Formats: sequence, C-alpha cells, structure tokens
Amino acid sequence: MFRTKRPPLPQTTGVSHRMVQAGEIRMHVVEAGDEDAPPVLLLHGWPQNWFAYRKLIPNLAERYHVIAPDLRGWGETDAPDGAYAKPQMAADVIALIEALDLTQHGKVRLIGHDWGSIIGFLVCVERPDLIDRYIALGGAHVWVKPGVKQIVASRKFWYQFVVATPGLGPRAVRSRRFLKLLYKRWAASGTEWSDSDFDALTGHLREPARARASSHVYRTWLTKELVPVLAGRFRKHTLQTRTLFLHGEADRCIDPAYVTPTKRAPNMTIELLPGVGHFVAEEAPDITLARALAFFA
Repeated sequence: MFRTKRPPLPQTTGVSHRMVQAGEIRMHVVEAGDEDAPPVLLLHGWPQNWFAYRKLIPNLAERYHVIAPDLRGWGETDAPDGAYAKPQMAADVIALIEALDLTQHGKVRLIGHDWGSIIGFLVCVERPDLIDRYIALGGAHVWVKPGVKQIVASRKFWYQFVVATPGLGPRAVRSRRFLKLLYKRWAASGTEWSDSDFDALTGHLREPARARASSHVYRTWLTKELVPVLAGRFRKHTLQTRTLFLHGEADRCIDPAYVTPTKRAPNMTIELLPGVGHFVAEEAPDITLARALAFFA
C-alpha cells in the first residue's frame, strides 16, 4: 500500500537548510536571499512541506530574505505526539520569527497556504506587531459562518474523517496512491506533478511519526476545534493586517463558498482565480508571484 523508503530531501538551487529551536520544537527552515533584506515567511499546507513554494522562492529571493519552514509534524521539523491545535502551530511560527529575530529588518511579509493559511490568520491576529502584510492562498479564515452553500460544500471534506481516524488515518497518509488521489481531485483539471516533485512534497509522510502527526492535525480539528470555530470562537478577534486572499475558482478541496468577506477582516481583499485549483502557488506561480510582489512592495 505504501513505500517504506523515504526519498532524499528536496533541493532547490540557491537555498540553505538549517534547524532552529522555536519554542518547544526544532523547526527545519529553508532560506534564500539576502539576510539583510526585508523578510518573507512562507507557510505550507497539507500534505506538503516547504517545497510547495519552490516556484516562488527564487524570484522572491531577488528582493527579500525568504524563510520557508516545515510546520510542526511535517518535513524535517519535529513531530511530537498529540500537540496539533492550530493556535499551538501558530505559536510555533511566532516563536520562529522571534528566534530568527526577523523583524530587525522590518515587519514580516507572510504567505500561507491551506493549513498554513489558517495558521497565518492566527499569527496575524495574535501578533499584528510582527506582520506587515499577509497573503492567504487556497485556504480559509477563522470567521466563516456556516450557511447553505458552506454546508453543501462540506461534502468535499470526506478525507478529513479518513485521515483523522486512529489506525486508518496514518495508514492512508502513508499511501502514495491515496495522496495522489487527493492531489488529482483538488487541483484544476490537467494539473500534473512529476514523480520526483510529488515524492519531494509528500515523501516525509511515509514515516510513521509524521503520518500520525497528520492524523492528529485533523483529529484535533474535528473533535476539538471545528465546533468552537463555527460557533464564533474568534468573533471578538479582528484582523487589522492588510490581507490579500487568493483562491482558485476550481479548488475542489476548499470550496470557494468558504472564501467570504467578513467584518472581522476590514483590510482583506479577496480575488478568485479562474482555472486554478487548490495548489495556487504551484498551479499559478506567475500570477501568485506578480500579486505578491505588487502587494508586498
């Protein structure tokens, strides 16, 4: 059902790798560009790692100090057992910003995709003093109100119950066939990944500890976080950070129905991208880069 051998670490020209102690965990961090340039922090989603931004990093590094960590439980970052509440994962990112002293060269410009987008929203709300501007890709904010469209679209989240299930979930996550099915369903029609790129993005999930981490992420969400969020857990929190929300019209993972304006984010602009699926930075790198350079300037 799955390969047991993990592929080599993904590589991109012009980047360096290091481990950084961020709070209670060690995070694997990829960096590119001049360390004295303004910082841009890239947060990936699931089932991926920092390599999801491989098409953006070289161009962003011409102007910025680019930092792309692996989030808790993924890539080469520590994968502790059980601690995957999204505020905790946001706290990891805040701890990383402080450990690297990124704001010495100006407030951080932030990009987040999928789970990374939700974590990015939480970072902005919790520590607006750290973040200059934020771009959310193919994700959701934490002020969604469940209406008829959202309830109908929730059928696309069937995979969350599979991944969250003890035993079954980690086994599914370690299955290359299962992950390939999700990539094919979520991306716009005709999108392809080479075998080497796919293995670079998902190969770490073959490790039992990281497969269990993925299961914990979704189990925590479904059993402890989803209902409070829908009930208004973050209703008293306002996003003041200037935000650009880019979402694919053809996203078959997180339906565009979830990408809605909210009074809690008065400085957020939403743009739906025709013909683009869930993996915005990979499916539409030129558009994403152009929007980022203009928005961050």
